[in-house]
Amino acid sequence: MRTTQRKTLPLGLLFAGSMLLAGRAAAQDVTTIPVETQHNAIVLQTDAEKHLNMVYLGAKLANTSEYSRIQKMYKQADDSGVQNDVYTPSGSASLGEPAITVTHADGNKSLNLTYVSHTVSKVDDDISLLVVTLKDPVYDFEVKLYYKTYFKEDVTEQWSVIKHNEKGVVTLNKYASANLNLKGNTTGGFWLKQYHGNWAMEVQPEEARLTHGIKTIDSKLGTRANLYEHSMFAISLDKPATEDEGKVFYGAMEWSGNFRVDFELDVANNLKIIAGINNAASEYHLKPGAEFTTPAFLYTYSDHGKGDASRKLQSWARKYKIVDGEGSRLTLLNNWESTYFDFNESKLAGLLKDTKKLGVDLFLLDDGWFGNSHPRNGDNAGLGDWQENKQKLPNGISSLVKEAQANGVKFGIWIEPEMVNPASDLYKAHPDWVIKQPNRPEKYFRNQLVLDLANPKVQDFVFGVVDNLFTKNPDLAYIKWDCNAVIYNAYSAYLKKDQSHIYVDYVNGLYNVLKRVRAKYPKVPLMLCSGGGGRVDYGALQYFTEFWPSDNTDPLERVFIQWEYSFFYPAITSSNHVTDWGKQPIKYRVDVAMMGKMGFDIVIGKLSENDLSFCQSALKNYDALKDVIWHGDQYRLASPWDNDAASIMYVNTDKSKAVMFNYLVNNRYGSGSKVPVRLKGLDPNKKYRVKEINLYPGTGSVLGNEDLTFTGDFLMNVGINPEASAYHTSVVLQLEAI
Repeated sequence: MRTTQRKTLPLGLLFAGSMLLAGRAAAQDVTTIPVETQHNAIVLQTDAEKHLNMVYLGAKLANTSEYSRIQKMYKQADDSGVQNDVYTPSGSASLGEPAITVTHADGNKSLNLTYVSHTVSKVDDDISLLVVTLKDPVYDFEVKLYYKTYFKEDVTEQWSVIKHNEKGVVTLNKYASANLNLKGNTTGGFWLKQYHGNWAMEVQPEEARLTHGIKTIDSKLGTRANLYEHSMFAISLDKPATEDEGKVFYGAMEWSGNFRVDFELDVANNLKIIAGINNAASEYHLKPGAEFTTPAFLYTYSDHGKGDASRKLQSWARKYKIVDGEGSRLTLLNNWESTYFDFNESKLAGLLKDTKKLGVDLFLLDDGWFGNSHPRNGDNAGLGDWQENKQKLPNGISSLVKEAQANGVKFGIWIEPEMVNPASDLYKAHPDWVIKQPNRPEKYFRNQLVLDLANPKVQDFVFGVVDNLFTKNPDLAYIKWDCNAVIYNAYSAYLKKDQSHIYVDYVNGLYNVLKRVRAKYPKVPLMLCSGGGGRVDYGALQYFTEFWPSDNTDPLERVFIQWEYSFFYPAITSSNHVTDWGKQPIKYRVDVAMMGKMGFDIVIGKLSENDLSFCQSALKNYDALKDVIWHGDQYRLASPWDNDAASIMYVNTDKSKAVMFNYLVNNRYGSGSKVPVRLKGLDPNKKYRVKEINLYPGTGSVLGNEDLTFTGDFLMNVGINPEASAYHTSVVLQLEAI
């Protein structure tokens, strides 16, 4: 379809039916492409030279014809070239940070991308796909930009596909997934909330105003890419957004390897966001006719604060990304903190009985069950040799699966198939399968090295680890997939001359394995673990049902860790275990674990009668509320960073049931809830019966013995005081509409 200077092509209109439209502009015309979701819009527009620019990102306009007039409202002077290119190339008109840098087959490093056409297709009633084709007028080089929009959820996934037909190999020096532009409309500027951390100190937040120049967050770890920095972030416009107020943009890479996100504030106060694979030591050699597809960059926008943006992402993730995101999950008992590596069949038989006694669904056997020539009695041997240890398990895994069934529970197992210990049969048999420099000393992370998943034979091996377990044990019900090492001394014997491909090909190799696992075992629960939260992203989570936020299970610390993950991930994905970490009572530990997917990692036999009785009762309460927690709308009410007590709640779709969790996070004298906490998400016209649950045996409710009933209007405008204090360090309130 031909467009004129005054005609726009809003995706909201183009999506009617199953039409496939192409747009082509003459040199003197302007093409405007609004990409609309339920509340938001991205507007792309060509200029006189046929460069395609992003001229708007924000709340969608009622009159779609006005999108074409946006760019004319800006009179920002800048000599640095194209300010808002939709995919900024280097070496030509723009002097800003590029989204793509290439070295052509003839050695030239310039690139100029101009608009050729676009198509729009409708995947279903909610999902649409815009594909924009850009080409270099001089070189036979093409980039296609993909915008996959989820209308109801206001979420966009964006990626690029790069291709050429030059006479020789082209080197991709930088190859971003997305290049977004936010206009500087006020003096308030842009505020970046980012995350850093380390083992047991995951997702530590920082928020600051962006200053002129470039701010970069990135990872070069190869695996466990989120160990020190996370690719998820939030940008507030004008001022830091709160839970319920302010303009905020959420972004995250769907990539489990090295990432890079650039934030460039230019001299005209516009913000450019460029996100993609980290190009450090990773130039990619592209043959003629071959395609390079970048991973998706995920984003949403809200002008109603961070809470609204979170709920958009959480709803999208449950519906479209997480395996069985709208389904159920298994509660479990893990043996790790009970036994570590020291166990045998009789010990495990006792734990299986404890699993049934406790009342959870599944027993998870953790690290230490494998290796014979190099038995896995510590973390310094055995990885790679995935045969049952005959001394510990003379009758194999199958006998444990049967024992679990006899006790009326399911059985799951831990693996770390991407890794190898030098003390292993695998290392001795296949040293060429290991990522390591041939002429340098080996450097270990937790006494292990990483297998080369760029190699198809290694992919087959890793898939075989999983497949063999299920082939031998068809009733196996759960896998915990760990990844504890980073990549040192990056070198692939398989890649030979293309060593700069290793970081990209490793992750794509991992995804190939996971695709095969999911093709054969589509619904088996898989926990994504990486020394804690070192690999938490939607690129990996499309193959997993849940993730392990941190090895730090101190419940006080977990309040903060789980709180921060909740900005980007739904509660159903967060594996929260009750352990012996910390000094808090068992009630506090259980209440904290309940705000996600609950599990236990304690010695049941050492619990007092009251502690055990409390856990059993709490599990029954959890069973009645899990659907609300896993699939309901989440509202963060009182932040642990700013209050003596943290409060968070979940409300089901029809607003008939809700649960409110309250945790004391300040142990200083007199700390606690002094004023009522206003609830959110309820129906103001409904009456709700409020009841405290998870009461420890022999204790009374903070609400007294009254049968308390409030309107949703009262609870949202006045609130309720959970009375969290040194005497009631955690309080769980259940709300049911009458």
